[in-house]
Amino acid sequence: GATENSVFGPFHVADAPIREMGANISLDGKGEPCLYQGRVLDLNGQPIEGATVDVWSDNADGYYDVQQPDIQPRFNNRGRFTTGADGAYSFVGIKPVSYPIPDDGPVGKMLAALGRHPNRPGHLHFLVTAPGHQKIVTHIFDGEDEWLSSDAVFGVKESLIAPFERADGDTPWRVACDFVMVAT
Repeated sequence: GATENSVFGPFHVADAPIREMGANISLDGKGEPCLYQGRVLDLNGQPIEGATVDVWSDNADGYYDVQQPDIQPRFNNRGRFTTGADGAYSFVGIKPVSYPIPDDGPVGKMLAALGRHPNRPGHLHFLVTAPGHQKIVTHIFDGEDEWLSSDAVFGVKESLIAPFERADGDTPWRVACDFVMVAT
């Protein structure tokens, strides 16, 4: 019943800024705004207070801020949020876009030899931690992405595919996703 893990990936940055609930993590203002919201729960469905929800994603052009330090603002599309007594989190990011993993070295040669493409489906990374619980390293994938069934790093799991829904107002997209943690 716990949230499934996925690949950690190379683009996590420790100590991303702690942000207020509801904050916008898209510092460059590019991409389609998306409201992310949900709760961090235990296996019994009880909210977990004090959980840290660490998030990061690429920008609308398919690059992480650390790949473009002279182009993107530092900590673009990154943030950490701490849940309250209700276990809830919320923030505004962008609707994920797919991108190719770097394939100009040995990885590219391996993919070419296997006849595989280098593309990752659109996703947002999550690292969820809480005292007394096992950490969750996972993603939320855009259920409409063309690369879901052939992810270059095999990170897609059915339970991690989320419905991105159209919304009204300043945020044209919305996705709700709860995270379920296992006590240690």
